[in-house]
Amino acid sequence: MKALALLSGGLDSSLAIRLIQNQGIEVVGLHFFIPFCRHKDVEMEKLAAEKIADSLGIKLKIEYLGQEFLKMVKNPRYGYGKNLNPCIDCKILMFKKAKKIMNEINASFIISGEVLGQRPMSQNKHSLKLIEKESGLKGLLLRPLSAKLLSSTIAQEKGWVKREELEGISGRGRNPQIKLAEKLGIKEYPWPSGGCLLTDPGFCKRLKDLIKHNQFNLENIELLKVGRHFRLSPTFKLVVGRDKEENEILVNLLKKGDIYFEPKEKPGPSGLGRGDCDEEDKLLAARIIARYTSCGQEVKISVKSLGKTQEYSVKGSDKDIRSKIIR
Repeated sequence: MKALALLSGGLDSSLAIRLIQNQGIEVVGLHFFIPFCRHKDVEMEKLAAEKIADSLGIKLKIEYLGQEFLKMVKNPRYGYGKNLNPCIDCKILMFKKAKKIMNEINASFIISGEVLGQRPMSQNKHSLKLIEKESGLKGLLLRPLSAKLLSSTIAQEKGWVKREELEGISGRGRNPQIKLAEKLGIKEYPWPSGGCLLTDPGFCKRLKDLIKHNQFNLENIELLKVGRHFRLSPTFKLVVGRDKEENEILVNLLKKGDIYFEPKEKPGPSGLGRGDCDEEDKLLAARIIARYTSCGQEVKISVKSLGKTQEYSVKGSDKDIRSKIIR
């Protein structure tokens, strides 16, 4: 008997896996990552998932959801949460993918670390049933941490899994999971991280700007994760690094056609301009870089694009910032 488990890298999915392993069932882990994780979080989450899979003694599959995830975010059937987080549609997409992998590896059912009531939009009883139905997993999706509070699944009805050895946890508190971890001998686990950027109000404002100006693609979304953002025209935007690390990230995100702004004689932020622009747009971008380099003083800004370098001597002002920044 084999089960496929969604493994986020957190405590809940680890507990769900251990509960099923303790009933003599082989488990294979599946970790998804999406375009809306912070740059540093992508590798951290992968490493956390790999470490947990190793500690649990299971194989791990890693899947990336790219273009299809963007399509879902732009037009979610079941709407958004407080910001641009389409939590129900996100779960449906992931479980549809999981169902295909379940069949490929000849697993009999899927398990998830979801807890009833932990998230208001996607983890209430109605939403859990809806997600199960829409992903084509009716009766095949077992949530071991809340199983005693939910309808019986095929795995329980056929005796593959004993219901009495599962849990009845609900709500947003963590104490029941921590106590269960002690009981199951799970000693090392990460605390919940910052989560999906689609729940971040500032990030979502920048994302709405991309959608409004028909620039919603994977490359531009990566750029949203770093720096201060300025909309200089309907076709051109500027991203300004806030520290040395972000300046280096901007250099790595440069692509053909981008414009790179950099102070010449004083330390200051780098800037990446993307899209169609004219001389006035470049001059304004240089003034914004100058403002963050030395407010009120003239600064020389190097402007590089398509193998050509220009130089502007400009002063920046707070007016340039206030009128163009995407908050």
